[in-house]
Amino acid sequence: MKRRVDGFLLGLVGAVVLASVYPKLGAQEGILHPALTNKLSVALIFFLHGIGLSFKALKAGTLHWRLHLLVQCCTFVLFPLLGLMIYHWGGTTMPQDLRIGVFFLCALPSTVSSSVAMTAAARGNVAAALFNATISSLLGVVLTPLWVSAVTSASGAGVDVGKVVMDLCRWLVLPLILGQVVRPVLSGWAARNKSRIHLVDRATILFLVYTSFCDSVLGGVWTTHGFGTLAVVLVLSAFLFFAVMAASSGVSRALRFPDEDRIAAMFCASKKSMATGVPMAQLMFGRGPALGMVVLPILIYHSFQLVVAGVLASRWSRRRESATEA
Repeated sequence: MKRRVDGFLLGLVGAVVLASVYPKLGAQEGILHPALTNKLSVALIFFLHGIGLSFKALKAGTLHWRLHLLVQCCTFVLFPLLGLMIYHWGGTTMPQDLRIGVFFLCALPSTVSSSVAMTAAARGNVAAALFNATISSLLGVVLTPLWVSAVTSASGAGVDVGKVVMDLCRWLVLPLILGQVVRPVLSGWAARNKSRIHLVDRATILFLVYTSFCDSVLGGVWTTHGFGTLAVVLVLSAFLFFAVMAASSGVSRALRFPDEDRIAAMFCASKKSMATGVPMAQLMFGRGPALGMVVLPILIYHSFQLVVAGVLASRWSRRRESATEA
């Protein structure tokens, strides 16, 4: 059976191509006014997430504290340490903005939707995956800017962590809370229009990706670095993904986790959220030519993790199904 081409991945490519052809529309002084529309787009994404987010399924997963500790340590300790290694290793071989982008990727929280979806497809512990992915998103509001601030400050390009956290709370957390407040009234509407909400969510992210690359194109970032940059980031993405996958799997086996818990740990620990990362980048790094280079590792890692995780989920699902039938 042939696999359908992921329209969202094509959309990501289209957004980057569009930015290269029509960069002035989404540039800092463009008619789309990205300084304001980007923040409103971020708020819309997290407001919709707040409406659709249910905590009922989380209760079943709250007692797996060893699993939660493993996932969060991989997300906010192991990943950033690997990113720090790459950041220092690339000091003479990678552009500074790209080094910051790779480390920023490593400091991001785990993704919610695909972590849960891949865990479910592989017949893992869905409740534990949902709990970990949600907690990761909340922790990321504080831990991600703290990590990035520590590294960029050491390099002389500091981030005002207090201002960043306030901005993230204003444009991410507050809309999420408002979504939860109106959830009792709008949950039925959200359930009936789940596909449309998903479409709005994806379209908004594509808009953010487009505006992120416009200033980079006008600033000549891509004519300076070329396709070699893409190859480097792809290799680093593969290294990060499989390193964390292997580490989470090894620790899970050492702790004698059942297969469903090990699957949840591997998927949640190895994922990074583009839905959170792109808006965070907009708020943390502001407008400018460097933003496209900072966001680039997120885009490539996102595509890589979806493709590879999809293959692994399908393989593990068939393996568990065969074991059950036997």
